[in-house]
Amino acid sequence: MYLDIKLFQCGRMRNIKLVLEYDGTNYHGWQKQPKLPTIQGKVEDALIQLTKTPIQIIGAGRTDTGVHAEGQVANFLTELTIPTIAFQKGLNTFLPRDIVVSNVDEVSSDFHARFSAKSRRYRYTILNRDYPSALRRNAAYLYVTPIDVDSLDAICRCLNGKLDFSSFQKTGSDRLNPMCEILEASCYRKDDYVFFEIEADSFLRGMVRAIVGTALKCMKKANKNIDAACKMFHDIMELRDRSMAGPSAPAHGLSLISVKYNE
Repeated sequence: MYLDIKLFQCGRMRNIKLVLEYDGTNYHGWQKQPKLPTIQGKVEDALIQLTKTPIQIIGAGRTDTGVHAEGQVANFLTELTIPTIAFQKGLNTFLPRDIVVSNVDEVSSDFHARFSAKSRRYRYTILNRDYPSALRRNAAYLYVTPIDVDSLDAICRCLNGKLDFSSFQKTGSDRLNPMCEILEASCYRKDDYVFFEIEADSFLRGMVRAIVGTALKCMKKANKNIDAACKMFHDIMELRDRSMAGPSAPAHGLSLISVKYNE
């Protein structure tokens, strides 16, 4: 772990927790990459401007290119004694307008944004009509075929529990254990928008977008036959082969909504 225990024992280091909201449209995901704009990179740059010291931050979820967040969590260590509200106001001064710190707290020395997390919740947003939205063009996937929400919600209910999600893992991922426990999954409609919400103890790389794309594929083929849609989806899961699943839904419809901890 990156935490400096000796400095904690001396009472010099503080562990600061951030809650972040961002529009991922112009970024190559969360994780810092050389010569590419990333959320982590922008926040660390803002911390340097604020503290005059290089600081490494740890994020709860490594959102991909173009993916958004309403409740991303990060933490970092500092010797500065300034109030937490000063961190929030200072960071929001130096950050670009599409990244905002919505909350700052000082937390215990053993808090780790990624490894202390008990679950993460994602929402995928679909605009289900035959014309796009000017205001939400970067936050909702335009899908013109009428959506049978009952079939999609039934598929979501099949996801609950600890299952092997190999069929929905992005090709090239280095994670060896494909098991994830889905705590809650649902699909619902509000006016022209259809929402998938999935909460799990962990996610494979590209998993939510692959699930959404595959669910839409099964719904379309089943033509409002809920049992047939669920069977097609279940059979794809059982194959444990990404090539047999549907295409991934576009990144811009996905947002990390919240991260839960035992606090």
